[in-house]
Amino acid sequence: MDGLSGAASVIAVIDISAKILSLCFQYSVAVKDAKKDIERVQRKVTDIKTVLEKIKQLLDGRDRARLSTTYELSDLLKECFLELEELKAELEPGKTRKAMSRFGVRALKWPFTSKQVEKVISSLERYEQTITLALQVDQTGLILDFNIKLDLAKLPIAKGASFDSHMDEHNARCLANTRVELRHQIAEWAEDRNGKPIFWLKGMAGTGKSTIARSVAQSFADKHQLAASFFFKKGEGERGNATRFFTTIATDLMAHIPGSVLGIRKALDADPGISERVLKDQFEKLILHPLLEIQQAPSQALAYIVVIDALDECEREEDIRSILKLLARTKDIKPMSLRILVTSRPELPIHFGFKQMLDGTYQDLVLHEVPQRTIEHDIRLFLEHELREVQKQRSLSPNWPREDQIQALVKLAIPLFIFASTVCRYIADRRDNPTKRLEVVLRYQSATYVSNLDRTYLPILSQLFDDEDEADKQRRTSEFRDIVGSIAILESPLSISSLARFFQISKEDVRCRLDSLHSVLSIPDSGDLPVRLLHQSFRDFLVDPRKKGKSPFWVDEREIHERLAGKCLELLSSSEGLRQNMCKLLNPGTLRSEIDEQKIAICLPPELQYACRYWVHHLEQSGGHIHDGDPTYLFLQKHLLYWLEAMSLIGEAYKCIYMINRLQALAESDTSTVSSFLHDAERFTLRFRSILEYAPLQVYSSALIFAPKTAIIRKTFADHIPGWVNVISKVEDDWDSCRSTLEGHSGWVNAVAFSPDGQLVASASDDSTVRLWETATGSCRSMLEGHSGEVNAAAFSPDGQLVASASDDSTVRLWETATGSCRSTLEGHSGEVRAAAFSPDGQYLQTNIGQISLSLSSSSISSPQDKKLLALFAEGQWVLLEEQSLLWLPPEYRPTCTAVYRDIDVSRFAKQQSYVSLGFMTCYANLMACVDQYQICNPNKAVDDPKACTSLTGLWPIRQQLDKIGLNDPQVLTALRVLDHNVAQTMFYSVQGRGASALNGTLLELSGPIPTPTADR
Repeated sequence: MDGLSGAASVIAVIDISAKILSLCFQYSVAVKDAKKDIERVQRKVTDIKTVLEKIKQLLDGRDRARLSTTYELSDLLKECFLELEELKAELEPGKTRKAMSRFGVRALKWPFTSKQVEKVISSLERYEQTITLALQVDQTGLILDFNIKLDLAKLPIAKGASFDSHMDEHNARCLANTRVELRHQIAEWAEDRNGKPIFWLKGMAGTGKSTIARSVAQSFADKHQLAASFFFKKGEGERGNATRFFTTIATDLMAHIPGSVLGIRKALDADPGISERVLKDQFEKLILHPLLEIQQAPSQALAYIVVIDALDECEREEDIRSILKLLARTKDIKPMSLRILVTSRPELPIHFGFKQMLDGTYQDLVLHEVPQRTIEHDIRLFLEHELREVQKQRSLSPNWPREDQIQALVKLAIPLFIFASTVCRYIADRRDNPTKRLEVVLRYQSATYVSNLDRTYLPILSQLFDDEDEADKQRRTSEFRDIVGSIAILESPLSISSLARFFQISKEDVRCRLDSLHSVLSIPDSGDLPVRLLHQSFRDFLVDPRKKGKSPFWVDEREIHERLAGKCLELLSSSEGLRQNMCKLLNPGTLRSEIDEQKIAICLPPELQYACRYWVHHLEQSGGHIHDGDPTYLFLQKHLLYWLEAMSLIGEAYKCIYMINRLQALAESDTSTVSSFLHDAERFTLRFRSILEYAPLQVYSSALIFAPKTAIIRKTFADHIPGWVNVISKVEDDWDSCRSTLEGHSGWVNAVAFSPDGQLVASASDDSTVRLWETATGSCRSMLEGHSGEVNAAAFSPDGQLVASASDDSTVRLWETATGSCRSTLEGHSGEVRAAAFSPDGQYLQTNIGQISLSLSSSSISSPQDKKLLALFAEGQWVLLEEQSLLWLPPEYRPTCTAVYRDIDVSRFAKQQSYVSLGFMTCYANLMACVDQYQICNPNKAVDDPKACTSLTGLWPIRQQLDKIGLNDPQVLTALRVLDHNVAQTMFYSVQGRGASALNGTLLELSGPIPTPTADR
């Protein structure tokens, strides 16, 4: 080993480890009385070999020059090599073994006693731990690498979601000697390597869940055990939903678990758009797989902890259920130990999510069921501590407050810690006398309240207007609802400066209206920092429907949403609002990534960014509608392109298509001018989405120029087309029938199906996958992987919650549409499964092999199918192919269709079949088609008959038969086309005296006379 480099030392130790493992295997076969000792040596040598193979991977990679700590291991590796060499020599008996073998004695004898094995293990463990530490140090260093910085840019995070974020810096932690038993219980759970992977801490509003979560997260961070944290908070932008949940967790993992870096980088390299994928894909590729790839973990290492607070404040119940289902899979992460602490209110979606987990996955604790004496003790300690601070700061009497006053406050507070903290903030407010404020609170101790939240907030709010006459009181109450109600309803918090510009009032007026509310709002001294609710329960108190007409502080959510929508449009339309080239860029080709973020922040201040993001949301939540000539339509006619540019600048162009879809749902009539405008805007945004995302000003220089000549958006904004552009290529007159092209499969697309609500499309492909696409945006929501053969058919269940896929691997798989998880694999088919469809009640699945009951635990096939199945319609009627005759069901007997599978024999020269699959989405009148040959051939005609084959025309591009011209266009073969029925009016084709009808989503041959298409067909 003398003179060997660090890299050579690594290779040498790997090689000798492999030889020792080979010898150990021989001993394990031949020696019966030392099994455990042999296995222990095997495991430890394997551990060393595994970690060194990881180091070798890094040494062979692009970052090898940055592995300074690993290169310093050379001397240690030489020592390790020498020790392993001695171990190998002991395990090779040499000539003695041969001599013993000749005399018939057992050829191998284990050369170590258990005590000697213990010494060997201890020595090897020392090398393993030092090498592992060096690997972790170097992997941590790699996080600072420029390439990883670029990778992290692909992982958008929810700002402020970490437990130690600056915006939550002053939020409470548990005081010493409070919550002692509970925190000890959580610590014991985290340290128990055989414990349950998830701890659910649940409690009603105000019981102190977030305070406990922050305190526990801090304690784990101090012990270097905290892997990640995410504190949900409604009304805080991305902290209020799951959009950036897993990407934020993954970013934390890279910082705290160095071994995860390579796996996460690999996921980003494979799919740069992973942050836009379905939650299941994000979890698997950014969390689960990178952690599973960490092969090396010392057996006595402490668990890593993930803290997730206020899961109930995640806005979509479907996302909450998905998150819980995915988190349950972390129990499979080994050898590394991962624990997850979840806090929430005990709401039904979360309760059901936990109940669906397997036994042994989680343990729970109910905060409001903690013994009252414990809660009373902790609240008393908190009140005494906080009021003692007030007494010191305000130089009050040493006897303030009196014991009976403290006891009264404790009685009022139980079981709500939020009451105690809110009251203490109220009393401590330097704007008034603390003694007087304490008396105000105690004055209400005998009152009767509708809820615990009334008891917390009414004493504080009721005294706001006590000294004013009736007229002033009504005015101030109205101002309270307008400003404070808006702050409570905002999707993302705004500063005093932004609130003033948003509501077009002075900053002084905003401050005056908020000045008495420091006990319920976080109001920074700086006018440029956001004003926030101190606790979500204050919002719950304001919007409680039971207070309508009874409380002057009740906030009408719809009314506030309507007001906010109006203010958004006013701001966007004002002279300080949207305009062309917001950032005054000199080059229309400037990429979004090239624009300085600070410049964007200056040109689009927070209130303007807020209006761009949320004006549609507030309009939708107000219950309003859009009609010709109203302010919304007038705004769109003048500012649509400016808004698209602004959304691109703030990095949210991808949301525009969703927002336009929501506006379409608000249009009062499908025949109105605004409806036509929005439909055209949807086509425009879909067509040029990638341009909008990468280069903001290209909305004028490219998108507008290449929009069809008669497109409403082009004609409306014709004066924005640059005069210096000379269009040479021919631009189409109108939008064609192709609404969007969905690309991503690496094999032919065999079948498609729409979900019952029309929001998703499933595509089945030869690449052994099914993809779920969003019809609104054309983006891939999830890729369903698991089949080992080509996938021939896909069908949605009647409720849209499941997708069935049929494959050449003789299985049918059932997938959950919400998570993309495989619920079950139905086996037992005797051959390739080429068709599948659900019964109308969703109780069974019909395939070309037979019928499968989904209500039974057994997935065996009953009622074997002896005839070829092509489609299942809503009434349960089947279209059967018997030799060359086809049973045709008129449209009135097949009003809807889940999926259609169709094969038609072609000319003998082709030596293959042509597959045509259609799905029909009734709610949007769109037709989807995937076709691998654009010809239908009549098997009854002679091969040399010129009428043997006829091409379909109209909806598809025409392409000649493959075997005649040898054409192989993978882009055509692997793409789906969504066809717009508003453009493609012709839905019927004649094929040499026989018919092919695309009515109601079915392609069928007609053996009789061809019916005349009617308007509704």
